Amino acid sequence: MRITSLIENTTENEKLTAEHGLSLYIETEQHKILFDMGQSEKFADNAEKLGIDLTEVDIAILSHGHYDHGGGIRRFLEINKKSPIYINQYAFEEHYNSEKKYIGLDTSLIGSDRFIFTEDFRKIDCCLTLCTCNNNNRPFNVGDFGMLVKSEDIFSPEDFKHEQYLLIEEGGNNVLISGCSHKGIMNITDWFKPDILVGGFHFSKFPLNEKLEEYAKILASFATTYYTCHCTGTEQYNFMKNYLPNLYYLSTGKEIII
Repeated sequence: MRITSLIENTTENEKLTAEHGLSLYIETEQHKILFDMGQSEKFADNAEKLGIDLTEVDIAILSHGHYDHGGGIRRFLEINKKSPIYINQYAFEEHYNSEKKYIGLDTSLIGSDRFIFTEDFRKIDCCLTLCTCNNNNRPFNVGDFGMLVKSEDIFSPEDFKHEQYLLIEEGGNNVLISGCSHKGIMNITDWFKPDILVGGFHFSKFPLNEKLEEYAKILASFATTYYTCHCTGTEQYNFMKNYLPNLYYLSTGKEIII
């Protein structure tokens, strides 16, 4: 399995562009997968520079309904004429940040016949499963980050029921791909107990204090190797690395071979 970061917040490769967002290209024995599409067309530009042919993607997955993960959907639909996009049934709800700025998806795309709308659990095939874990207990409460969802002109605290996770079972490894881990990275790791977890931790606004140290030590208690990016925050990553040795950063252009 090969996982390449097409875009996230940082890059060490001067030929590639970084932006606040996430897009991962995943090659398994059976599939070529695009997981999230960044906030713009830049993920596709980087893919071309990296020699990755997005026309060959046969499965696309949107982790949740925020612009920095689904802003490039239209571009992907233009490039690739065959791949379905698995997207949660709640992804097109109206999502806002704490300042009531819209951070959701382009609703003009709703009618696309390329979307496969998922519920809480979707077994794609023997190796790929999508789960929201919406009904799971959340012993670690990391809050709603001030985010809001709007329904009938009423703003409510975000519950992130639109967020789904991709479990890949291949070669004796359980690999979990998460976009932003809004439901709590400790909860998600506890639910799946994967061998490898790739995704953002949503800690970028957390102070570098005893609480973040505690979270890092909780993650270190699992037999999981973590590759993080995007909403984790580079300062938070460097801080947590002191307590979580199996933590690595996946910047734009980097790849993981499993």
